Amino acid sequence: MAASNQLLPVTPLLGVITGVLLLGAVAAAGWGLLGHGWAVLRAGARAVVQLAAVAAVIAWVVGSLWTSALFVVLMFTVAVRTAGRRMTAGPEWVWAAAPIGLGVLPVLALLLGSGLLPRQGISLIPVAGILIGGGLTATSLAGRRALDELRQRRGEVEAALALGFEDRDARLEICRTAAATSLVPALDQTRTVGLVTLPGAFVGMLLGGATPVQAGAVQLFVLIALLAVEAVAVVVVLELVGRGRVTG
Repeated sequence: MAASNQLLPVTPLLGVITGVLLLGAVAAAGWGLLGHGWAVLRAGARAVVQLAAVAAVIAWVVGSLWTSALFVVLMFTVAVRTAGRRMTAGPEWVWAAAPIGLGVLPVLALLLGSGLLPRQGISLIPVAGILIGGGLTATSLAGRRALDELRQRRGEVEAALALGFEDRDARLEICRTAAATSLVPALDQTRTVGLVTLPGAFVGMLLGGATPVQAGAVQLFVLIALLAVEAVAVVVVLELVGRGRVTG
């Protein structure tokens, strides 16, 4: 019998239903001619392999602060590579380290320095993972939208230059609004928390035995921290695009 404190019982039926949902997502993408059918399938398959690998090593990793820190560095490296490649196919993808790092590192330093986050792998890895994931999303979305906007509105950039704008200012004048929409998902999640969704940190703490007040406080922190990380990431991406460090 499944434990009563599980969100979903881990049984063969869960695997079957997960596979059916993945195939449904692939079918929907194909039927709608979205052009991402195989990408959905590959993403699902990768998730299976990656989560299996993480589940196999996580007990060993969290046993030491040093190995936990190395695991965080690995997560950061993968996030930089992923976000950078979403922005550009050129070698300047490495600049994705700046928005993610400048968004995440100050928050982690504040948490560790204040003692609020215990210096243990079991605490460090999930918190760092949440923050790095938010930085990745904001960086890739902001970079892609900013560069797409510059390509589509190249004539307006040239017009701004003709009016005497500096290169940076001309680019930012055109792409800032589009890049800023990258914050909308985080804003919507924060605005509707508790009304539309109950995010993972909240549910996880409740299942772990925390009180609703404790779970709510931690979830509030996560949402506000993500807003800070993503806002910084978007600003840094805009500077990189405006200064021509990252191009399409």
